[in-house]
Amino acid sequence: MDALATALPALGDAWALILQPAVLGYLVLGVVMGLAVGVFPGLGGIAGLSLLLPFMFGMDPVMGLALMIGMVAVVPTSDTFASVLMGIPGSSASQATVLDGFPLAKKGQAARALAAAFTSSLFGGLVGALFLTLFILVARPIVLAFGLPEMLMITILGLSMVAVLAGRVALKGLAAAGLGLMIGTIGEADAGGSLRMATYDIPYLTDGLQLVIVGLGVFAVPEIVSLLRQDRSIAKDASLGAGWMDGVRDWMENKWLSVRCSLIGVLVGIIPGLGGSVVDWIAYGHAVQTTKDKSNFGKGEIRGVIGPESSNNAKEGGGLVPTLLFGIPGSGSMAIFIGAIALLGSGDIEVGPSMLRDNLDITYSIVWLLALANVVGTLLCIAASGGIARLTTIRFTYLAPFLFMLISFAAFQSGQNFEDLLALLAIGLIGIFLRRFDWSRPAFLIGFVLSNPVEKFSNQAFQIASFRFRKSFEEGMDYIFSPIVIILLIVTVVSVVLGIRQAKSIMAEGDVQSGSKRAPVVFLLIIMAYLVTALVNAHMIPDYNLTDKIVPLVVGGIALFCCAIMLVQMMLRPEGNVIFADKEVSGEDAEAPYGLWSTLAWFGGLILGTFFVGFILALLAFLLSFLRLRARAGWAKTLILTACGIAFMCLMAGALNRDFPPGLLQDVTNLPWPLN
Repeated sequence: MDALATALPALGDAWALILQPAVLGYLVLGVVMGLAVGVFPGLGGIAGLSLLLPFMFGMDPVMGLALMIGMVAVVPTSDTFASVLMGIPGSSASQATVLDGFPLAKKGQAARALAAAFTSSLFGGLVGALFLTLFILVARPIVLAFGLPEMLMITILGLSMVAVLAGRVALKGLAAAGLGLMIGTIGEADAGGSLRMATYDIPYLTDGLQLVIVGLGVFAVPEIVSLLRQDRSIAKDASLGAGWMDGVRDWMENKWLSVRCSLIGVLVGIIPGLGGSVVDWIAYGHAVQTTKDKSNFGKGEIRGVIGPESSNNAKEGGGLVPTLLFGIPGSGSMAIFIGAIALLGSGDIEVGPSMLRDNLDITYSIVWLLALANVVGTLLCIAASGGIARLTTIRFTYLAPFLFMLISFAAFQSGQNFEDLLALLAIGLIGIFLRRFDWSRPAFLIGFVLSNPVEKFSNQAFQIASFRFRKSFEEGMDYIFSPIVIILLIVTVVSVVLGIRQAKSIMAEGDVQSGSKRAPVVFLLIIMAYLVTALVNAHMIPDYNLTDKIVPLVVGGIALFCCAIMLVQMMLRPEGNVIFADKEVSGEDAEAPYGLWSTLAWFGGLILGTFFVGFILALLAFLLSFLRLRARAGWAKTLILTACGIAFMCLMAGALNRDFPPGLLQDVTNLPWPLN
């Protein structure tokens, strides 16, 4: 009752602060900026908030918060454009949307998919704000109840979604997840600092691979190359199909799925460090598990869009719980958000318990600014969805060079190294062959995303549990098997059992026909060779750094065991069996007029040119040659489109204060920006 008596006046004061014309104007400005940032794949909320930081110093607290919240809230909505229209994850929170959103776009139903996604995002955002309002004063003990064992179990729950997304051959899904986990362990270990599959002679690998690069490489590069080979528009019939009202009706028919996935988003968002990396996969898995006819998932199932989009916006409200209550950032964007709050006004606002005590009105202002931003952002996105969806009717040969341009720029921003582009190409090759041979790319990405949390939480929990077991057996058991852990364990087991039973009806890579043994076996042997190399490398880590070697050894061993069983099955089963799935046997890829390597060579040429003369000069040559030779555009159209592409890159880099990848030319001569 005391908490309620305190909260009600603060709620009234919060609305008085929000409903000022200037505050609402800053909110709309933030939403528009967030839409602009979110549309471009790989940038996300961190880049957007970084852009705002210089303007936060000394700014009126409520107006500054309105600007930031407007941007933070709408990025998980606007990043859906890239996921649905291009098959490129707009951010880590929209990876699962690609699985069914992009197939819908290819069927000419882009507007329907976008409208369903935006409606779900709006609902999820409002659920997140409502949850934050109700629990802002009572969530403290809930968050404190989550220790390392509980956080490890949440991570394992996310990993259990592999069982649902494994595909027709469960061993392929498990091996793909294991491969993703092993690639995620590349670099310097957090616990003991041991190097895994890296040396100090190659500094780039010591920091491991970035999620932006892996996400773009696994999903964006294969889809761009595939569509480019087919030389047509994204939508086969070059029509928009169902309008945005159909998407809204789809949401109405699946509103209870949206409710459940929104609650999943809120609950997972509360856990610091997980959030957007895992919540959309959990929601997607739940959508699959609760659908009777699962045969359409991966081929354009609208429930596969509604579930993840409901959860990824709701998690923003959940993510603000640890941020506002304890000053613990739930994600990278929340970390920048905390830093920006310290710059506002006279600097006397501090997130954490003191904010709830001294600035409760400001706290509730943040909550309802979040809700308003979701409403404004969703309405703008729905209004624009029909027009933007027309991109799917443009001949893809005109879109591909600009997509290569964008993903290269986004990948470089993750580490500001030329090696980022090489890593993008390497992961892109892996993604191409995973897609070709019907290995689950979502399972691979889940493994990569969760590799660090699995290792970190398991190592820390193991050390604390060992200490407690030495004190007493009962204390150790109580620490490991808390009531929350037991509940999460039961949910995980049920998820795995149901997932294995349902996986055969889910085609994450579509209906892939089977062919001869040779190509699938060669690919499997290459994967096994990498796993053996990684296991030998992990085994060589000294025993005093046991925590650095145990996860790679266990995960790599399981993945190698799955591959070995598959190899035996391939030796025993006849050609044409489902285990020999190969997209080059029949279908769009097999009938494409252009070959894989000749198409991929264009992207490789852009990267090679960047190595010698820098990104802008290489991009100039790439756009001119591609549009003239590959797209067969006239000189006038080629020059206009090339000029637009170069100007857009310069404008975006200047606005975001970003650099372009340099080449050898920049080391020997002093060129003006943007050439240097």
